[in-house]
Amino acid sequence: MGSIFFPKEALRAGGALSNAKPSPLRRAWLTVELVLLYVGAPLAMMSVVHDHRLPVFVALVPVLAVVMAFLLLDRTFSLKRELTHGFGWATMVSILAVFVVGGGAVALYIWHYHPSWLFEFPRNRPETYMRIMLLYPTMSVVVQEFVYRTFYFQRYGPLFGKAWWLAILLNGALFGFGHIVIGTQLAVLGTMATGTLFAVRYALTRSFWAVFFEHTLWCRRRRQYWASGAAAYCSCVAV
Repeated sequence: MGSIFFPKEALRAGGALSNAKPSPLRRAWLTVELVLLYVGAPLAMMSVVHDHRLPVFVALVPVLAVVMAFLLLDRTFSLKRELTHGFGWATMVSILAVFVVGGGAVALYIWHYHPSWLFEFPRNRPETYMRIMLLYPTMSVVVQEFVYRTFYFQRYGPLFGKAWWLAILLNGALFGFGHIVIGTQLAVLGTMATGTLFAVRYALTRSFWAVFFEHTLWCRRRRQYWASGAAAYCSCVAV
């Protein structure tokens, strides 16, 4: 497999059973498909959520259904292998360390430049806050990680060959673009940064559960994270 800087093969999902190179025709089709799914779908979702007031949690269901259908029909992918690939203590420590340093930096920024944002969401919308605390990991993080990490790298990873860095950077950019439904520049830029982080983590571990844990940690808004002033940053709350 090699390292993230000197890979020996294309970057695919942890559940991948083979790593065959796509033909030129398939590469063209996969490129069109990638644009439709990761650019067209977020634009359509933004219209559905804002114009028709459909909850984002609900709007994500058909997206997950399509992605899961592709994965289950993919003979080069094992869902069981993907979901049984865990992660060790070294990865856990790394995730927590990055969260403490990154979360601390965000907290310091918000405390210094936007102190009014502190506790704004749980203080003004406590019921919505509690609902999101309970539903976010299962209703949104699972969907996002299957769509943006497992499915993205399994299906489109071969397009980038050994250029893992390009696959990772594009993944982060598309993850941020997918959050345009929130309607703020801060949300898009913030999720581009965390999306790149999650992509790197997945490339290093090939573990769905590692990125699920890290994603949940950053965006579930535990009490201590609110206390750090990250409420405004983690505006991916609705997605």
